[in-house]
Amino acid sequence: MRARTAVIPAAGMGTRFLPATKAVPKELLPIIDTPALQLIIDEAVGAGFDHIVVVTSHAKPAIEAYFQPAPEVMVKLRSSGRGALADRLQRTADSARISFAYQDDPLGLGHAVGCAREAVGDEPFAVLLPDEIMGDSSLLSQMADVAAASGGSAVGLKRVAPNEVSAYGVVETIGDVDSHGVVRVRSMVEKPSMAEAPSDLILIGRYVLAADAFDAIDRVTPGANGEIQLTDALKLLAAAAPFHGVVSSIGRYDTGTPFGWLTAVVDLALDDDLIGVEFREWLNGRLT
Repeated sequence: MRARTAVIPAAGMGTRFLPATKAVPKELLPIIDTPALQLIIDEAVGAGFDHIVVVTSHAKPAIEAYFQPAPEVMVKLRSSGRGALADRLQRTADSARISFAYQDDPLGLGHAVGCAREAVGDEPFAVLLPDEIMGDSSLLSQMADVAAASGGSAVGLKRVAPNEVSAYGVVETIGDVDSHGVVRVRSMVEKPSMAEAPSDLILIGRYVLAADAFDAIDRVTPGANGEIQLTDALKLLAAAAPFHGVVSSIGRYDTGTPFGWLTAVVDLALDDDLIGVEFREWLNGRLT
């Protein structure tokens, strides 16, 4: 069965973006004129997912408000010549069902994913971290295909320089990466030293998990800070069933910090059909 449900953990407080996130959820901060959360949903829909579960908290009502029908907004977009954006929003509303789950206590990423269990049900599902924006849906789509073909799970991977591995989760592979970028995964290590890293392949924020991932999360022992880490559940899955990584060079932006968010805005603005040329001219003048 190919996964059709995507879980987006969005309950965090966004402390790196305070004071803005005191009132506006980090996931709704705009990349040019589109909330980052919308870009993540567009990616999921483009990969064939038709049910989106947003894990939020009751302290962030703006996220649920964003998904409420707003016919006056659609009229405004179309009357101001932004029909393409209105069409995109309408396509998302028509092609994906949005559900909500709640994580009101910050007990780790694994716990956040586990909160979506009832909404997901007994079926495979994807997890998309909203801090990471991908250039398109191709990686997620391939991961869903790989997981369905194997009957197991798949994770997105990126190759990095050896001196960068200590900042990420790193996978231990079985064999080599094939011509399609797919490799079997034995296990993974969270933020190893360069000398102890089992490979140069890091986990990026895309996962397609078998239905028993929720059982694996329940089996994870919380850390000293009481948090349940998703990586620990992934290790259990990798030890018990087919588990693959998909290596990709897809465009990727880490918007989890103000600097990363700013670089994403600048880079995507330079390629934007409407403002790219004007922005590039202004930026060149500013830098000289």
